[in-house]
Amino acid sequence: MALLRRALRQPDGLILFTGPTGAGKSLSMIHCLREINTPELNITTVEEPVEILLPGIHQVAVHEAIGLNFAQCLRALLRQDPDVVLIGEMRDFETISAALTIAETGHLVFATLHTNSAVSTINRIIDVFPAHQHNQVRTQLSATLQGVLSQQLLPCTTGGRVLALEVMIPNAAIRSQIREDKIHMVYQSMQMGADKTGMQTLNQNLVTLVQKRSISVDIAMNAAYDSDELKGLLSRVGLGKVG
Repeated sequence: MALLRRALRQPDGLILFTGPTGAGKSLSMIHCLREINTPELNITTVEEPVEILLPGIHQVAVHEAIGLNFAQCLRALLRQDPDVVLIGEMRDFETISAALTIAETGHLVFATLHTNSAVSTINRIIDVFPAHQHNQVRTQLSATLQGVLSQQLLPCTTGGRVLALEVMIPNAAIRSQIREDKIHMVYQSMQMGADKTGMQTLNQNLVTLVQKRSISVDIAMNAAYDSDELKGLLSRVGLGKVG
């Protein structure tokens, strides 16, 4: 995906991998790390636990039982001046705040969140901060966010599982919408930019998977976070019958 590859080549910013537990977020993130890994790059990961050993990459394991949490690890690793930082999970205010600061100060940050869409991811990050900081956080996020990949692993009609993926790579319109607190318009911008930019909503990808007979209509409907919209999209391509 050319759009994602361009995002991965940015010198700084925040790329988020989201979805439920078991959706393969960490594997996708590690695949992207391998895509950009070169001897010239100083890459550090902060994980709990370290899931896969990666040659040439400095990996730090979080040990909250002894008081070493994500935020403390992130503050410590900045002294090593990494080019790329992978955060196993942005689970609290301290970690999210640290990730934004790291991305804003010249580093490329990969991280995961338990959210199901690009829009809910943006809202989740903003809402973790006190209300009086929301304007500042929207400004930070509009400048630093390089991409959101929201994924699910769904039962495939031929056995196994298949990846359903929503991709949001912020363009000028989306950055403006985040900054100006018009986040409800981001989804429409993703829909409109799908053909031109390679972005896609989850529902657009679900329709494609049904058309390819990779998943059933029932599975698609259960996976959608806006099933009414999906029903309309399926009807337009003659696939509206559930069952």
